Amino acid sequence: MVLAGRLGLETARIPHADRHGLVWLERGQLYVEDGTLRFRAAGSDSLAAGDYAIPFQTLSLVLLGPGGSVSHDALRLLARHGTGLVAVGEGGVRLYSAPQIGPDDSMLARRQARLWADPDTRLGIARRMFALRFGEVPPHQSPDVLRGIEGARIKEAYRLLAHQHRVPWNGRRYDRQNPGAADIPNQAINHAATCVEAAALIAVAATATIPQLGFVHEDSASAFVLDIADLVRTTVTVPVAFAAARACMDDPALALEREVRRRAGAAFRKENLIDGLIDRIKTLFEAEG
Repeated sequence: MVLAGRLGLETARIPHADRHGLVWLERGQLYVEDGTLRFRAAGSDSLAAGDYAIPFQTLSLVLLGPGGSVSHDALRLLARHGTGLVAVGEGGVRLYSAPQIGPDDSMLARRQARLWADPDTRLGIARRMFALRFGEVPPHQSPDVLRGIEGARIKEAYRLLAHQHRVPWNGRRYDRQNPGAADIPNQAINHAATCVEAAALIAVAATATIPQLGFVHEDSASAFVLDIADLVRTTVTVPVAFAAARACMDDPALALEREVRRRAGAAFRKENLIDGLIDRIKTLFEAEG
């Protein structure tokens, strides 16, 4: 029999609107002691060794990174208070699990579905995404024209970023059947895109929005995740990729994928990327298209 108070299970939940987002934990043990969630850290670049009390009732999501373990009592405590826990790669460059998490209600998901179902409001959200990426609202209403403008902007961004990072660039080329055949910059973009898509997936999971209902992407089961990842393609994905590509060209002993993941994780932490993506999802749906 579980005694009241042993795990703090009798305490009232705090609404997600009054919580403070995410906590990142790695290389240590998440456990419960006297009704308090604690993390015994072995020590890492982001968290010094020690035993920390975790204010789980004021958090929406715990991100457990490499080297982390969690007790059954900790899982029960988190579940009782509606605090999500996901296993992630270092810095959030991979998402390994996504239990049922998210805010207290389905408002964002319902608004997303309503906006997606109407072709006019779906285009309105696509235009808002364009404005978030490029700082201006496009004058055209046609989805095909928007895609054409976006493609031209991205092509020019690749060229400028390649010049900035001193990376030889002959255009975006990617063979899904043989991704290893691409040159180093293109391979680096592939790896960086995978990392950023993981961060976007975490943000989508945290907001309980619907991955399949994209506004720019359509066919993928992760269409909305790809939409959100694209919001930072020229500010995070490609800069990380080209910086890693340049480093590997200068030092052939470096492993490209590992270098990309390392730099992506550092960039995610520096930019508070996942928190920012969560805010952008909310911004997209705060107005009706």
